[in-house]
Amino acid sequence: MTREKRDFDAIVVGSGPNGLAAAILMQQNGLKVLVIEGKDDIGGGLRTAELTLPGFKHDICSAIHPLAVGSPFFKNLPLADHGLSYIYPDVDAAHPLEHSHAAMLCRSIDETAQYLGADEETYRKLMGSVTKNWPLIDADVLGPLHFPKHPFALASFGLNALKPATMLANQFKTKQAKALIAGMAAHAIQPITNVATAAIALVLMATGHLNGWPIPKGGSASIANALAGYFKSLGGQIETGNFISSLDQLPSAHAVLFDITPKQLLKIAGHKFSSIYKWQLERYRYGLGVYKIDWALSEPIPFVDDACKKAGTVHLGNTLNEIRDAEQQTWNGKHPDKPYVLLAQQSLYDPSRAPGGKQTAWAYCHVPRGSTKNMTDIIEKQIERYAPGFKDVILAKHTMDTEQMEAYNPNYIGGDINGGVIDIGQLFTRPVLRYSPYTTSAKGLYICSSSTPPGGGVHGMCGYYAAKKALKDIFDIAVEGLN
Repeated sequence: MTREKRDFDAIVVGSGPNGLAAAILMQQNGLKVLVIEGKDDIGGGLRTAELTLPGFKHDICSAIHPLAVGSPFFKNLPLADHGLSYIYPDVDAAHPLEHSHAAMLCRSIDETAQYLGADEETYRKLMGSVTKNWPLIDADVLGPLHFPKHPFALASFGLNALKPATMLANQFKTKQAKALIAGMAAHAIQPITNVATAAIALVLMATGHLNGWPIPKGGSASIANALAGYFKSLGGQIETGNFISSLDQLPSAHAVLFDITPKQLLKIAGHKFSSIYKWQLERYRYGLGVYKIDWALSEPIPFVDDACKKAGTVHLGNTLNEIRDAEQQTWNGKHPDKPYVLLAQQSLYDPSRAPGGKQTAWAYCHVPRGSTKNMTDIIEKQIERYAPGFKDVILAKHTMDTEQMEAYNPNYIGGDINGGVIDIGQLFTRPVLRYSPYTTSAKGLYICSSSTPPGGGVHGMCGYYAAKKALKDIFDIAVEGLN
């Protein structure tokens, strides 16, 4: 087929992990691809900066990367050749409990299970099955709705994954096991009583057991820089500092893929869409926001429980019931006094993050979308519950409310870092109910952000599947499925 000559074969708007994944796949298939980024540096949620004091490097958004290291697409790329290396904490994640020992997610299922007392065998049986099947179903779970390669393995996973996380947790007896499930499921940023929130917990625990929860050396920006480096080594081009607000700003191309959410897509290209597609995009639902803090510390956080002192990630929420209630209150528009706090300690294992002998810490809690309430004191009190004296080791801090999060990354509408709520209503139909969620009603225009399946997280799979669809539609290039 002869195509009219254009400036580029394809353009990707946005350089987050999904935009870079889409660009790489198209460039790998012989196309001439341009990535356009509105900010002066690339990365989207993959940026690192000295937010507090000189020499203290903080991840502005994403911090710990179980999905990146295990991504069906990323793991096949030579990112190590472009400077990316991962560091693996001794404990992937710890979940402290008041007046009792912490639950832990360790690389080994057996090691994790042995801290769960009466639930040891139940956990071993559950996660043994999930991890055994995960390599067969990862590309199906992390992708659009379609007939799976291994339907029985996926069905086995789905029996538990489609449950509310509270229902899965209540299959266990100990407060450690219940809390571990709840803390994992709360990554879903919605009430953990919602259908299919168990899937988030199972995916995070399975990827931990199979690949770990690693820290990218030097900061999350290292992932973006490696993706960009590989893309450019293939001949791809990247343009920064060019914020796109109209299609008229773009060079000519046969396909344009947008690593943005429906709200921005409507502003840029809404006039090109059918009335029904526009109506569907306008009904797209965004989720809760986050309030984030970064600290420069004089020493490690003085956690009481030794497991927390060795963990790259710490879930602060106490019991299943406390996490359930806090997430429900937030969903109802309130600010709980004891929120679920997700905390990361990258500098414990990556000394490049802070000057000698010093440390960094990274944390956020969920808040109602668009909230501007200062949650600093509430978050620090929650840390002090498990680490008395924490406030005494703080040298400096940097905070971001939902408005500041959206200013940092326009994809974070109202502080929603997932690009839209990932509940059962939008799990596979994000952003609209359509044969392919990546196509729009306008030929040649695609959406490849976390507002498409499988949603938020640093895995690049939204971009991979969108680019795969564009390659087939526009260029008649069929890409084989991932192994």
